[in-house]
Amino acid sequence: MVNYIEAAAAPTRNTGVIRLHTAEDFEGMRRACLITARCLDALVDVVKPGVTTDAIDRFVFDFGMENGVLPATLNYRGYTRSSCTSINHVVCHGIPNDKPLREGDIVNIDVTYVVGGWHGDSSRMYPVGEIKRAAQRLLEVTHECLMRGIAAVKPGARIGAIGEAIQTFAEAERCSVVRDFCGHGVGRLFHDAPNILHYGRASDGPEMREGMIFTIEPMINLGRPHVKVLADGWTAVTRDRSLSAQYEHAVGVTADGCEIFTLSPAGLDRPGLPAA
Repeated sequence: MVNYIEAAAAPTRNTGVIRLHTAEDFEGMRRACLITARCLDALVDVVKPGVTTDAIDRFVFDFGMENGVLPATLNYRGYTRSSCTSINHVVCHGIPNDKPLREGDIVNIDVTYVVGGWHGDSSRMYPVGEIKRAAQRLLEVTHECLMRGIAAVKPGARIGAIGEAIQTFAEAERCSVVRDFCGHGVGRLFHDAPNILHYGRASDGPEMREGMIFTIEPMINLGRPHVKVLADGWTAVTRDRSLSAQYEHAVGVTADGCEIFTLSPAGLDRPGLPAA
């Protein structure tokens, strides 16, 4: 049985109960997500061949300091970086290091800032210089999966409608949906109920209700959906080494649909960004 609770009355931990947020809570999410989106916009000019993911991570940390906020991932469950940087066949949770990006790479940068206790969680794909058509197509398919998932968000529908919309489109485009990771409730907690699967049937899962806040973050592979986590305990890669891509938005369920909190102020959150 699924339980819902007014967010103000909920414990400050993930109990599996779905929080229903107020208009004031939505405003808190807008402030947090705006800083995250502005950082992701600024990274368009940073990502280029020869730049290390360490340098990208330092940029994310410094951007937060300039705005008086901290990255949520810093020291989260033992993770010591300010962002996740996932290149090519890395599905998610790639750890920044001193290896330079190369022409033709694609990289997902996942950033979450905490602003006034609210978590602004979002990620985007960045082409590194000129990329191959297959990689560009994967970015386009993955972003379309995200937007189709978001279009399924409305009160009264079930969470499975999000997954069905994503899976149906991805598989029609001869791509696969990663099943090992999912979206999640977000707000004053970084990871909260409910889980948002990126596959399934429209009849599956809890009913969406006004006031729910969660991420949608499909990971789409050019090859098979299977992944493995490396010995570092974080980095997830495709088992067949096929390219993987991910886009993520944080959304809130409204009376007649949803609000996307993490949209780019400069309109830079879609594929086709200018090559650095």
